[in-house]
Amino acid sequence: MRRAHLRDHVPYRPTWRCQACGSFWPCSPAKLRLLAEYRGNMPGLLVHLVTLREQATEQLADLHPDAYPNLHQRFTDWVPVTPPG
Repeated sequence: MRRAHLRDHVPYRPTWRCQACGSFWPCSPAKLRLLAEYRGNMPGLLVHLVTLREQATEQLADLHPDAYPNLHQRFTDWVPVTPPG
């Protein structure tokens, strides 16, 4: 069995589950990749994630309108908004 690389942890649309591990996206490996890619640019990461959250909201509303009430927490609450230290 092939081990999933961090770059493989991308969302499968329209379910917004991870293509590599099947978890709700962004999964832990995806979060680590995104934090590394946007290191030093957390506002840019938040803009990116809010855009994806809005896309997910539209796509998931068609599938399960009541099943995804916490997309804000899932997509953006984990992003650090203050610099470390």
